[in-house]
Amino acid sequence: MRLNFLFWISSLALAWTVAAPTATAQKAKTAFSYVPEQSEDRYNQRVPHKTLALAGSTDFIVLGHKSATEYTVERYNTELKRAWQAIIPVAAGETIEAFSRNKEQALVVIHHKETGAQNLSVIAVDLSNGQKTAAKKLIDAAPRDRRPGVAISPDGTHLVAFRYLTRDVQIRALSANIFDQKLTKLKTRVYDFHDLGDFFSPTVYVANDGTQYVALVTDGMKKIAVRQYRNDNPDVKVMSVVVGGTFGGKVVNVFDTKFTVHPNGVILGAAICTERETGQYYSLKLLKFDPTAGGELKFAPEFRFKPEYLTIVNKATQSSAKRLEDIYLSDVIMTPDSSLVVIAEKKYEEGGDTSPVHARELHLFGYNQFQTPTWNTIIAKDQVASPAEGFAGIGYRMASFGNELEILTQEKIKGKSDLYLRRVNARTGVVTEPKKLGLNVAADQNLAYVKDFTTWLDAKTIIGVSRPNKKSAALMLNKITVK
Repeated sequence: MRLNFLFWISSLALAWTVAAPTATAQKAKTAFSYVPEQSEDRYNQRVPHKTLALAGSTDFIVLGHKSATEYTVERYNTELKRAWQAIIPVAAGETIEAFSRNKEQALVVIHHKETGAQNLSVIAVDLSNGQKTAAKKLIDAAPRDRRPGVAISPDGTHLVAFRYLTRDVQIRALSANIFDQKLTKLKTRVYDFHDLGDFFSPTVYVANDGTQYVALVTDGMKKIAVRQYRNDNPDVKVMSVVVGGTFGGKVVNVFDTKFTVHPNGVILGAAICTERETGQYYSLKLLKFDPTAGGELKFAPEFRFKPEYLTIVNKATQSSAKRLEDIYLSDVIMTPDSSLVVIAEKKYEEGGDTSPVHARELHLFGYNQFQTPTWNTIIAKDQVASPAEGFAGIGYRMASFGNELEILTQEKIKGKSDLYLRRVNARTGVVTEPKKLGLNVAADQNLAYVKDFTTWLDAKTIIGVSRPNKKSAALMLNKITVK
């Protein structure tokens, strides 16, 4: 389950726009082989980021789907010269569960299921030469159990694999195996939830120091709970906040949530609440847990989705919607000066597996270091894709540098189909006009851009995979330099 939290804003004011960044044509490009993947959940991919920058280097690695039986991990330098390739075979009944890296190796986690067996294993690939290890089993689960899961720390130095322990379908606990950077098993532990009664599926996170956090929605979808588990202490720290309830005779429940773990150990979360009877959007709440500042859950005053907000949205998107719908939390960001930004996106299917999918406006909410709401704004966009493509090419990619966010989208603006870059000041909410990056992305009905492969090497260098025009059937791996 995605865990996200909404903010309160004392005043609703659209941020103004400023001059856009400029971009040069890509300095390098190379042919790229890619076989589209079918996801069980179009909204929440298991491996949304398949290109990872390497810390302390200008190089990056790519997880590529080459055929029904083969993935590869490849290392490239800044000029798109490939240093090595490691082949990752996948058999029938196997899928990629996670992709990460630390300073020494890339990690590819594989889910295997067959009659009578289910497990997670990991293959490690040496970043210096592409040599891979034999698959190491992380955890077993009964074939009829829920699919086991994995959590990896932001720096790739700690990994937690877990399976669900249920009774009468209800989850009662998780059994977890905890590994270090060398994939040495540190311990096995149980996250026990018997005391909670009813709750929604738990989500596991692990910080760079190995501390684990389990987030849950409890008390009839009205409370958010976070439990902290340390490797050096058997005690469990339990924290919770009430975000739903009955207000003015209306029953309000948690609808969507999002948590992120930051390298300094801070946990940020956001939650959207809706009215149970009508489904109307009610509020957004932001939560923060800082283990170095008292270790308590703190949350900002809620932001209410009043009629005035719908008016602002309709004005920004030039639409006439009667209510807010299909808006899901996607990012919760903290900048170096502790400014906080929550991003939500409107995305939906028209009506089934054979209908087009849409990704529309972004809703941004900003807070200062004291979790005081300071601004909010709407970034209008209107992206449509075929049901076969799903959300592979539409939506957005985001990176933060200092106190600035960079948001990249594939759109057709003023007749030009391209990748467009917007910059957002996290302190003020000021958004630049969208700037096309000069790739001239194809605008036909076939796959033209795969956002899974988009990453930033630094604030001015972006890696992306796209198809340049209608006449070309080949995808290209591009490096774009932004001034």
